[in-house]
Parts: sequence; structure tokens; C-alpha cells
Amino acid sequence: MERTCEMMKMILILLVSSAAAQLHTCMIVSTYANNSVEEISTASPGGLKWFQLYIMPDRPFTQRLVRRAEAAGYKALVVTVDLPVVGKRYPDLRNRFQLPPHLSVPNLQGLQSSTSQSNDERNYGSGASPEDPALCWKDIDWLSSITNLPIILKGILTAEDAGIALEHPGVKGILVSNHGGRQLDGVPATIEVLPEIVAAVGERLEVYLDGGVRTGTDVLKALALGARAVFVGRPAIWGLAYNGEDGVAEVLKILRNELDLAMALSGCRCPAEIKHPLVVGKEYYSKL
Repeated sequence: MERTCEMMKMILILLVSSAAAQLHTCMIVSTYANNSVEEISTASPGGLKWFQLYIMPDRPFTQRLVRRAEAAGYKALVVTVDLPVVGKRYPDLRNRFQLPPHLSVPNLQGLQSSTSQSNDERNYGSGASPEDPALCWKDIDWLSSITNLPIILKGILTAEDAGIALEHPGVKGILVSNHGGRQLDGVPATIEVLPEIVAAVGERLEVYLDGGVRTGTDVLKALALGARAVFVGRPAIWGLAYNGEDGVAEVLKILRNELDLAMALSGCRCPAEIKHPLVVGKEYYSKL
């Protein structure tokens, strides 16, 4: 049993990160990963990895975490800006979800606000979390003052916030994300707000998207509306459940093959030829 539990802890390291590296795909590693930034980096040394950072009230701890990510070879910091507190997640409450006892969050070791350090003690679905609820733009400036890694803001959903991001030199990109729809009920789909954010930043920041990407045509639409790249979460989990590392790799291959096909059928020879007019909304058809 102990060996089985230990192997389960290694799933993220040996399967997801390895599959991403195998397909030359960027992987964003969360602060709340069940393996340390160092372990994941060692498991896939050739893979491109960014670190999804949650800024904690304990700034010295946050700075140490950034230093660890730098030393482990991560190439960017993806700062989560849409989680000052955990949203009300009713499925987690109904299922009484808690992190299984054989799993921990090693990146949080040494965080003073956690009574058991490496254990994830967030009360899922009830709003309790160790992140800084007072996070604001000056904290982004503080972060850029302590690192040379590019900062990508994850969770921007309006042109207004995208415009403010331009005023902060350390910010090099925006990941349009609604946290999988698990934070605030009623927020728009990321594909709906993507065009206004791209228009707000122009060529000054790279814009990426996650949320709802399930097929190659979803990728095509996002690229047409201005995203530089897309990220997937749930499809990777499905692939993992289906066939481990090979399943994750298969999911990524399916998406790439579907994108290739969608491009060919749309007359696009390369990503640069994927343009906005490829995508029309329902209001277009209402005029026919």
C-alpha cells in the first residue's frame, strides 16, 4: 500500500510532465502540484515549463518559491490573479472533497500560515485559502523587482485589466482564463472575451487562452481570435485516466492532428494565415 501511494504521488512527475516534454509542449506547473518544482523539472529535463505562482501574504516565502522555480529551470511565472479566495465549489462540498492523506503539497513546505506545512489545508469549496486576499497591482511590481523571469497574468477577463497590465513592465503576457468556471458563477467563456483583450494589448503583450478547449477546431478559433497559444487541463486528465503518460500524449496528438486538418480545410498553410474572419458569431447567421 505504501508503495502504491508513493507511485500515485509520482503521477504528475512521470506522466503529465513527461508527455508534455515528449510532444514539445509547454507545461504550467501549479504551486499546488503534488510534487515539488525540482522533482518535476528533474523528471522532464528537456521540457518547457512555466510555474503557476500563487502569491502568499508571506512575501519572503513567496520569494524563496520564485528562486526555486528559477533554479529548477522554469522559464516564466504564471501569476494567478483570479483567486484572492477560493470560490464556492458546490460539487466539492457535496462530495466532501479533501486532498487524500497520502498526497501533500511540497511546494508549500515552510509556509508559516499552514499548520502542517506540506499538507494542503484549504477547505475546498468554502472559501478558505492561504493566498493573499489583498493582492493588487503593486504586488505584480514587487514580483517583477525580484525576478527576471517574464510574468504572465492568469485570470484576466476584461479589456480594462488588460490595459492596466500594459502599465507594468514586468508583465509580458496574459492568459485569458476563468479558472475552469470554478471561481465566480456567471463569468463569460474565455473565447468570448478573447477578442477585446487582444485588441486592448495589440502586439505589446502575448495573449494565451485556456478553458473549453476540447478539439482542434477550438484551437483554430482561439488562434483566429488572436491567441498565441492555448492550454488544456481536463483533456490531459482524461488522457491520464485512459492510459497514463501515453494517454496524455495521445490527447495532445489528437488536438494537433485536428488542428492540422482544420487548417487545411480552412485554406491555412501555417498559423500566421489563421485570421479573425474565419470565426463568425450567431449574429452573423441571423442576418442571412
